[in-house]
Amino acid sequence: MKINCLSCGFKVDLTSAYDDYVGQVKCFACGTILEIETQEGNVRSVNIASAEPNPQVEEIFEVVEVVGQGRGGGNGF
Repeated sequence: MKINCLSCGFKVDLTSAYDDYVGQVKCFACGTILEIETQEGNVRSVNIASAEPNPQVEEIFEVVEVVGQGRGGGNGF
């Protein structure tokens, strides 16, 4: 089963594990999180997930900033 990303149009190929699924999938091309609902291998709905920030992603950026500051050179790289 394939769905088109609503953000970039990339065709996301879903395995049979998603035949009866309600939840989120990530577009491999642009990283947009899609909320999907499938039933018996048919797509029932596809929406872009809410734009609320993911706390795990914010934590990763904070760690990268701290590591970058410790290298010296004054520009963070």
